[in-house]
Amino acid sequence: MEAMEELSELAESMRQAASLLADDDPSDAAAPRRPTTFLNAVALGNVSSGKSAVLNSLIGHPVLPTGENGATRAPIVVDLQRDPGLSSKSIVLQIDSKSQQVSASALRHSLQDRLSKGTSGGSGRGRADEIYLKLRTSTAPSLKLIDLPGIDQRAVDDSMINEYAGHNDAILLVVIPAMQAADVASSRALRLAKDIDSDGTRTVGVISKVDQADGDAKVIACVQALLSNKGPKNLPEIDWVALIGQSVAIASAQSAGSENSLETAWRAEAESLKNILTGAPQNKLGRIALVDTIAKQIRKRMKVRVPNLLSGLQGKSQMVQDELARLGESMVQSPEGTRAVALELCREFEDKFLAHITSGEGSGWKIVASFEGKFPDRIKQLPLDRHFDLNNVKRIVLEADGYQPYLISPEKGLKSLIKLVLEMAKEPSRLCVEEVHRVLLDIVNASANATPGLGRYPPFKREVVAIASNALDTFKNDAKKMVVALVDMERAFVPPQHFIRLVQRRMERQRREDELRNRSSKKTQEAEQSTSKRAFSPQTDAEQGGGSLKSMKDKSGQQDKDAKEGSNLQVAGPAGEITAGYLLKKSAKTNGWSKRWFVLNEKSGKLGYTEKQEERHFRGVITLEECNLEEVEEEEPSKSSKDSKKANGSEKPPSLVFKITNRVAYKTVLKG
Repeated sequence: MEAMEELSELAESMRQAASLLADDDPSDAAAPRRPTTFLNAVALGNVSSGKSAVLNSLIGHPVLPTGENGATRAPIVVDLQRDPGLSSKSIVLQIDSKSQQVSASALRHSLQDRLSKGTSGGSGRGRADEIYLKLRTSTAPSLKLIDLPGIDQRAVDDSMINEYAGHNDAILLVVIPAMQAADVASSRALRLAKDIDSDGTRTVGVISKVDQADGDAKVIACVQALLSNKGPKNLPEIDWVALIGQSVAIASAQSAGSENSLETAWRAEAESLKNILTGAPQNKLGRIALVDTIAKQIRKRMKVRVPNLLSGLQGKSQMVQDELARLGESMVQSPEGTRAVALELCREFEDKFLAHITSGEGSGWKIVASFEGKFPDRIKQLPLDRHFDLNNVKRIVLEADGYQPYLISPEKGLKSLIKLVLEMAKEPSRLCVEEVHRVLLDIVNASANATPGLGRYPPFKREVVAIASNALDTFKNDAKKMVVALVDMERAFVPPQHFIRLVQRRMERQRREDELRNRSSKKTQEAEQSTSKRAFSPQTDAEQGGGSLKSMKDKSGQQDKDAKEGSNLQVAGPAGEITAGYLLKKSAKTNGWSKRWFVLNEKSGKLGYTEKQEERHFRGVITLEECNLEEVEEEEPSKSSKDSKKANGSEKPPSLVFKITNRVAYKTVLKG
């Protein structure tokens, strides 16, 4: 038993070493512990092979149900802790942080009830049906015993066996009844153990129920051959131990208050086995031999693992030494040096955090997604249609009042409508702050894990993460107040420019629609003019053909004059958007026509004129966007005909007189 205590201490040391290699803090109670599997013992065997009786022998009390036809119908895990201060008959059951002293019979009956209820409605597969017990006794070694159902049951599959027995350092107890020793080569439990532990360094063979084979010389011979490692050649080389089936139950029944009843029963068991197996090694008989064999296998597994742990710890130590050499040995031997190292690690953490934020690394892209994706979606989900419904707007306008009536725009009513809608934006803004806060917390943890320096100092790493998380909580509260204040500021002051921009956008939309209509109408007019010219051209040719020589000379002179005047038309600008030439303008004062130089800028939509071509400043400018253009009949046929002849060279040209008026009836079109 003392050997097992030493192995328990060694197993705890190796667990701490494994935690250090994984960058965990072994002293942190809140950190997830890496449980050691050196002290696990898993019982494998068929139904009624005596697995539970063997584990009861290790426990020292008959707490596990035993019997025919498979008493164990679900995995039972018994975590044992040895307490020398207890009496040999005491069993303390630990549930969370509470302890309760129970009897072996009461615990066994409770397990029987749970097994019968647990398997009545389910298949008994997986950890969902696992029964876990944590016991303290003075008779059991510090082991974790796992009692699996018989492997020949339908409820047991390879996944369940691998879940419990697949750990690299768990001890496999292959339990075979003595009556089946002759067929041990075909045992499925032994084959499974060989598949899991190919080299046999963590497998122990247990021959149970030897007392039931007393008198059968063939069976006794097979058992003695196995114990002497003289079994079939195809068997793996493992250690075998022989036990009597119900030694613990017999010892408990015979105990009459003696504290040494279990030790007496174990010695009696060994003597009885010696009488039955006269040719077997004496150190492989009984419960004491089983504990020693398990301890030997655990020690063997530890020897296999120690070199890897030592090399890993040496490599880790070398890394720490190299880092200390880089930082300077003197820096960590004084408070100032410690502060310098802490500041350096904080800078590394800050660089990682900023890299996540600026480059979108890790979860950094989620911040942009919150603002550009989810926040606009939440705004679009607001019931804006209900508030901007035409009937609701009419009601707001009709109810708008103030210290004087609003004749043109019910501004107060519209402002109240906008304030009501802006109030609805507060909740999406708060949700956006919450979402960004959660993303930043994830980035803090990811940045801390990605900072190599913080991994060497787990307590300092936890402090950095805690400080950053607390700061983010404070920033979150401040950000919520800020976004609410911003929304309130927008609600409190709705500037007049808001309504001006609405009118401007409406006018801009109307202007674009008018331009599209004008373009279509202009194309139609040009098509009609070209058609009319083609219609008049034969008549002109006929007249030219039938006229006299004098008329032909006059006509050619007139065409040259028209060509000369037509050449006065000028085009300028990068895209030819400026057109300049002479037009006749009717004066409102004299009601007469006067010749003026007009300049049309199609890009700005403005028409300006001067009295002479050489003048640099316009005498008037007309903004065509604000005007209507109408074609009118000629008021002075003689002068118009003369001008039209100059322009077209025909006696009956179409009317070229147009009228410009402002779209607003009381406004003029001309601006000085």
